[in-house]
Amino acid sequence: MRSTVTALLDEAGLPQGPAPRALIVPHAGYVYSGPVAATAYARLSVHRDRYSRVVLLGPCHYVGVGGLAFSSADVFRTPLGDIPVEPTVFADADLPDSRVVDATHRPEHSLEVQLPFLQLVLDDFVLVPIVVGEAPADAVARVLERLWGGPETLIVVSTDLSHYLSYERARMTDQATCDAIEHLAPEAIGSRDACGCFALNGLLTVARRKGLEIRTLDLRNSGDTAGPTDRVVGYGAWMLTDAIRH
Repeated sequence: MRSTVTALLDEAGLPQGPAPRALIVPHAGYVYSGPVAATAYARLSVHRDRYSRVVLLGPCHYVGVGGLAFSSADVFRTPLGDIPVEPTVFADADLPDSRVVDATHRPEHSLEVQLPFLQLVLDDFVLVPIVVGEAPADAVARVLERLWGGPETLIVVSTDLSHYLSYERARMTDQATCDAIEHLAPEAIGSRDACGCFALNGLLTVARRKGLEIRTLDLRNSGDTAGPTDRVVGYGAWMLTDAIRH
């Protein structure tokens, strides 16, 4: 695991630039989406001592859930070690869409594939893992606002893009989704455009309110990385930063 993820990060290099406030990354097997995810995670390396907390959101693939599901686990464990989970107060009257659902977390790869990247590019951090089912963007945004924190907090949204289209059709579809992301336009992104659209659209809603700046880092699909081109899955990586005040 360490050698695989290190190789992906080495390929992405050590880019300079402002510290990300949030990242959007894919979650397929490393041979498929790892190179794309690495272009985002490499942005953290030069700021590794800044972050002590990661709020990680991704869609559910195995155990369906409505709203947002937290975990009661004390740690999330990978081959690279344990990551402590932050105890989260979520059952407030104004967050009715949030609750603990451990069953949806146990098999969920959309979160777990991000953890080794985070372990290698950051120093010690606590994790707030959230599986997001069908939920309005405003409901996700309310939770993100509650968990936003300060410069010590990194928000990560895990999502792939289009699924099982032809190579050229996927490129056109994913470019349209990329344009919507760049314009912070959650109303233009549906579940066929991004499997993690509910978490993604919540982040874009908050980003628009807070005036964050967004940059596309990579946009490819499985036909570009390791798969055939007749039916591909799209992957993208984006970085959101606080606006520079002049």
